[in-house]
This record gives sequence, structure tokens and C-alpha cells, in this order.
Amino acid sequence: MNKISRDDLTQRIVSALGPAGVIADEGAMAPYLEEWRRMSHGARARLIARPASTEQVAEVVRICAEAGAEIVPQGGNTGLCLGAQPDESGRQVILNLGRMNRVRAIDPVNFTMTVDAGAVLQTIQERADEAGCFFPLSLGAQGSCQIGGNISTNAGGVGVLRYGSTRALVLGLEVVLPDGTVWDGLKSLGKDNTGYDLKHLFIGAEGTLGIVTAAVLKLFPKPSDVQTAFCALADLDSALRLLARARAWTGDQVAAFELLCRPAIDVCLAQLPNIVDPLPRPSDWYVLMDLSTSRPGGSMRETMEELLAAALEAGEITDATIADSIDKANALWRIREELPEAVRAAGDDLHHDVSVPVADVPAFIRRTQKKLAEVAPGVRTMPFGHVGDGNIHFTLLGPEGPGPKTLKSQEDRMAHLIFDIAVDMRGSFSAEHGVGRLKLDDMARYKRPVEIDLMRRLKRAIDPRDTMNPGKVVRRTNA
Repeated sequence: MNKISRDDLTQRIVSALGPAGVIADEGAMAPYLEEWRRMSHGARARLIARPASTEQVAEVVRICAEAGAEIVPQGGNTGLCLGAQPDESGRQVILNLGRMNRVRAIDPVNFTMTVDAGAVLQTIQERADEAGCFFPLSLGAQGSCQIGGNISTNAGGVGVLRYGSTRALVLGLEVVLPDGTVWDGLKSLGKDNTGYDLKHLFIGAEGTLGIVTAAVLKLFPKPSDVQTAFCALADLDSALRLLARARAWTGDQVAAFELLCRPAIDVCLAQLPNIVDPLPRPSDWYVLMDLSTSRPGGSMRETMEELLAAALEAGEITDATIADSIDKANALWRIREELPEAVRAAGDDLHHDVSVPVADVPAFIRRTQKKLAEVAPGVRTMPFGHVGDGNIHFTLLGPEGPGPKTLKSQEDRMAHLIFDIAVDMRGSFSAEHGVGRLKLDDMARYKRPVEIDLMRRLKRAIDPRDTMNPGKVVRRTNA
């Protein structure tokens, strides 16, 4: 291993990328070091490399491999688990893919799109729409997150129920490996049964095995009729009955099915401007639901009306409203999409991203709320999220009224309480946000030793010198 100075490494990378491809000034590096929740205290980096092509990525990786320099791949920097931030040593190189933002090709016959890893998710959605197609991945951060980061974290979002997570939307990948070798797996095949499906090694690996530089994405027919309804549930268990009814009634045309509790509505009304309570009478639980079809003249409005009438008659809902315009549908979805911002504005909050089998969602919520009431009286619970795929964002708020804000000091205790119950119900402590550096201790606590050992073996086989996003997902072997 060659030891070279920071200046020498910078000079070599500048030679490879040109001056526009490198940020070495400490002040200019600052936005790349801090994640959006401002939890990455003390993070430092040697430099920010911003390649503009796969060839430049490979060259930077080869230079870093020769120098023994560690690399932190970074997309839109919208993650929630400190997976795209360097450590405090100041020796790591951030490789930011923001300049690699091309849509390389769209094939509306094959229903595929080939994109650079730095392409912004919303841009991909818009380009698919222009081609008469639909890319279903939808996240709150879609205006700034990049598809490479979505792939590396296996992002979820509101469309998983119908379309699957990011893993299900990727047909092929191009990846730069830790030694600078480029694996070109940009296939658009629906079937390829020729041994190990290598792309799945890198989806959800958070850049610890290689750097995703491009992808072939799966597109779908563009929906021509989308209907949005906001429903007051008779009780929590009715969410599952309504979901089953909606899937059967529509022939599985449920595009989104989100659970909300009354405290979530209240915090949005209090913290967000121009939010209107969707229904005249409060209820403990609500569902926000989209039905969609690409069939022209699909009469989805009539289908939604008939579905809700049947659910009302069966006692599953007590009231509902159907959006009669795109603006009204957006207003309903704004409650769900901006809820995390409203919670942060309320202050003294903790967020947890867990999943359990769909059938166990009500039991999980009740069990967790009961346990929290026993050990932390006064703490307000706000479970919400993608009930259709079992992913619940279990948010906590401190007690109402004046007094010291102490919830943050109980973060580990509260997380373990919630995670213990989820894992006991054969769920996961991280449903869609990943692991990064933030949840390494949780990996050790909840993952079986055989699972951790297999992950370590993969890491050592592909990245034997542990230079690719080290200390994320898999703990350093010498840590």
C-alpha cells in the first residue's frame, strides 16, 4: 500500500477529474459532510470527488485503492442513517455522483429506462411520464434524492404495496468495484437464469461493496385514472379489512394505502400552513388510499364509490371523502408527505422505521403503545405509514405542555423497546431507511450471528481491504 499525502492524492484526483470535479476547500465541503437532520457531528473528509462519467469514477477508485484511501459514495445526501457521511478522521474521500445525472435511454416498448446513478428521482419520474410511461418509486425527498442512493438503500415509499421496493424496479446495474474494475450488468431482461443474480448484491448494500454508476429501471403503463380517498376507520383492525376488500374489489389496483392516526392530523393542523381537516368529525384512525388504472375509461371513480359504500355498510369505515380534483388529491397527500416535517417542527420527537407482517400491524401498534404507556407515561405515540406492506413509522413526541424536553435522552431506550417488539413479531428494526452507521449496534443486537457472518464474508470477498464505505452496514472487523 502506498502512503501519499492529502495534497498528492488531491492532485492526482484533480488530474483525473479536472478542477471542476474536486472540492478540497473546507468551507465548500461543509454541505457534503452534514446530513439533513444534522446528526453527523464532527464529520470530515480529505476531499469531495465529483466525477462526470463511469470512467472517471473508476479512475478515482483506482487512485484511492492504490493509495489505500477509503471512499464514501454519496448521492443526494437525503439518507436517515448516516450512510453517506465520512467519519471524523478527515482521511476519507467522498465520491459524490451528482454530476452523473443523464437519462441515457428510454424504451417505451420494453418499458425500461437506463439512467446514470446521479439522476434525481423526480427527473426520472418526469421523463417516464413524457414517454407515456410510469416509474412508481415515490418518496418525500424525490426532488433531491438520486436513483443511485435509492438503489443502494433499497428505498421504499408509498408504492411498495403494488410495485415493490426499489429492488423490484431494477433490471440491471453498472457498478465500479473496490479495485476500480467496472461490472457492466446493464441488462434489460425480464428473465436471465444464469447463476447468481449479481445486481442484488449491490441493491441495499449502501455502497459497501461497490459504487452503482448506472441502472436499467423497470417502467409501467402510465395511469390514466387515479382516485384518492381519505377514510375514517371504525377501529384499527378495520384497516386490514378495508385493505383486503380494496385489493379484492379492484383486482389489486390499490396503488397506495397509508395509515394515519388522529395525533398525526392534529400535529399537521398545528404546524403546517393551509392544512384542512379532511373530515368533519375526528376519528382515532384513518386511511389515505389511491386506486389507479392505465385503462382508458376505467371508471375508477365509480369503483372507489362502490368500494367505500360497501366498506361503510360493513362497518369498516365511518366516513370518507373522495378527491374530486388533482388539487384536492394533492391536498390530502400533503398531510401524509409533510407529516415528518410537522413532527420535527413540534419538537422533542423520535422516529423509528420498523416492519412486521401486514396481518400483525394492529397487534404490533397496540402492544407497543401499551408498553410505552407503562414505561414512559405521558409520551405521545404517533404510528403511521405504509400499512399495506407492514412498514410502520413509529414516531414519539414528548409530553404536552411546558417542561424540560427530555425525550432525546431516552432515544436508545425507546428504540430498543419498539425494536424488541417488532423483531419478536418476526419483523425488522429497519424497514426502508437502511442501516448506515446509525444502526450498527442494532444489527449486532437483532441480526442472527449466521446472518452477520455471511455479510462479513461477502464484504471480505468483494472488498478485502475494507475501503468502500467502511463502518457502514457491516461493522469494521477491527472495531
